[in-house]
Amino acid sequence: MNDTEPDNAGVIAPPPLIYLGPLLLGLLLHRARPTAFLPRRIASLLGWPLLACGIGVNLWFVVTMRRAHTPLNPRKPVRRVITWGPFRFSRNPGYTSLAMIYAGIASVVNTLWPLLFLPAVLAVIRRGVIEREERYLERAFGAEYGQYKARVRRWI
Repeated sequence: MNDTEPDNAGVIAPPPLIYLGPLLLGLLLHRARPTAFLPRRIASLLGWPLLACGIGVNLWFVVTMRRAHTPLNPRKPVRRVITWGPFRFSRNPGYTSLAMIYAGIASVVNTLWPLLFLPAVLAVIRRGVIEREERYLERAFGAEYGQYKARVRRWI
């Protein structure tokens, strides 16, 4: 990296807020105009495991980041490329887990509204967060990150 480039990814907003805003908007719309997307029992059978897995992956992600002494905040400098834990399966396990939690909550509530927003949320995460992080990691770690990127998928 040179002195003119910031030592962080320059993400557009904290990723949890990118997920939270549309989820809350969708839940508010559901209160005003309830719109189920599946029969209640099926939505619940889908939603609870999705929510539990999302929380589990998120906890695994947080523990792995802390053990690597790497900040969770994408606006802070990264110390190393993490290739163990959930990072063996996804370059972005934190964002994948947040998407699972989001979809799990929408399913448990059985509301269509947040699910309609989810593709836009994922597009914002990809363009405004992940692609910026990838450029930063390529600048910071060069070939090491390039090799990791070639081996592990972006999502799952």
